[in-house]
Amino acid sequence: MGTDDAAEAGALALRPLSARSVLLSLLLGSHPPELPVKDLVRGVEPFGVGGSTVRAALSRMVAAGDLHREDTVYRLSDRLLERQRRQDEAVRPRTRAWDGDWEMVVITATGRGPAQRAELRARLTALRLAELREGVWLRPANLARPLPADLDPVVQHWTARPAAPAQEAARALWPLDSWSATARSLLAHIAGTDRPAPRFTAFAAAVRHLLTDPVLPPGLLPSDWPGPALRAAYTAYQQEVTEQLRARAERT
Repeated sequence: MGTDDAAEAGALALRPLSARSVLLSLLLGSHPPELPVKDLVRGVEPFGVGGSTVRAALSRMVAAGDLHREDTVYRLSDRLLERQRRQDEAVRPRTRAWDGDWEMVVITATGRGPAQRAELRARLTALRLAELREGVWLRPANLARPLPADLDPVVQHWTARPAAPAQEAARALWPLDSWSATARSLLAHIAGTDRPAPRFTAFAAAVRHLLTDPVLPPGLLPSDWPGPALRAAYTAYQQEVTEQLRARAERT
């Protein structure tokens, strides 16, 4: 990788290719999330990962609790099933018509340690809420999802309408310009490479970026918002990988 390529990879958070990352991507993109070892071995062939390396990585992933094995079939653990659910929602978010209401979540629990507070912040962020000030989180009420019931003891949930203009509030809560710039850079990078490994790392970065998309109502987004284009590109790539995997299986 040249100096310019390395700089671009760093700017786009393109992580190095590994057997584990490829295997996880194959399983996270499979529904149901399980594949026989022969399909996993074939699936990583385009990335130059050998069969012995795949089997060693699978053994480590089972030992770490990432995967469960039954005979020759590997499937995602419950923890990674939750990751698949979040990834699926990032690619195909469930929304509803927005009437101007906002969700407001207020943290009411006290006496929680730093680790518990950090975990709660991460969960609220994953729910696409943004922190207005300490303990107060907001977002437009356009997502078709309830809050998890296990949050009830630690938060209170209201519907509200901020006094500030909605577009102004959205720009204050989310870094829309920088998110958009990164998404466009990813799309350009994807369009500029046709080699399997660089494409894989670019699309892995794309789905991580989609996990941070606030999924705001269209009226609160810039007119050239690249979220739908990035989702469409990732969906097409996922379909391409699935079809290639099926074709390899049929040839044997």
